[in-house]
Amino acid sequence: MTDPADTAPPSGPSSVAPIDPDLLALAQEVFDLARRGDASMLAAVIEKGVPPNLRNDKGDSLVMLASYHGHADAVRALLERGADPDLRNDNGQTPIAGAAFKGFDKVIETLLAHGADVEGASPDGRTALMIAAMFNRTAIIDLLIAHGANPAARDASGVSASDAAARMGASDAQARLKELGS
Repeated sequence: MTDPADTAPPSGPSSVAPIDPDLLALAQEVFDLARRGDASMLAAVIEKGVPPNLRNDKGDSLVMLASYHGHADAVRALLERGADPDLRNDNGQTPIAGAAFKGFDKVIETLLAHGADVEGASPDGRTALMIAAMFNRTAIIDLLIAHGANPAARDASGVSASDAAARMGASDAQARLKELGS
């Protein structure tokens, strides 16, 4: 009997085939489509076989890039073609957290309509609501809470959305969270 290790392909850095430069250029073009929010072209390339959860070298998915750049139609096109609304990047960030950081309520609505986790917590426990509160985004606070975000949630340091707003001097967010009973 042959030892499987004797017949297995070599492993390690020397066994990795170089990536075709044309393929890398094509992938970069697809990432640029997401950044620009070209929903129809994204739909077309996904339908031609590009994986809907394609990620760049930082782990950012097409949905993350479209979300972070505020393109709700592109996000919708990707999600309708099987992209994961909660796929985290290499830093553990979710598309909903990125959209909350940037203030894109239409993107958040789209993500939530396609099953995104309303909390969107990072590895340290910081939720999308905490991020919205930090940056004084009251409309997003209302949207997230209307979809079930927990205003009493605390991150790994024990900080709540209200605490985060206070630390950042986000007085409108503090007042709104107080009105909501948190």
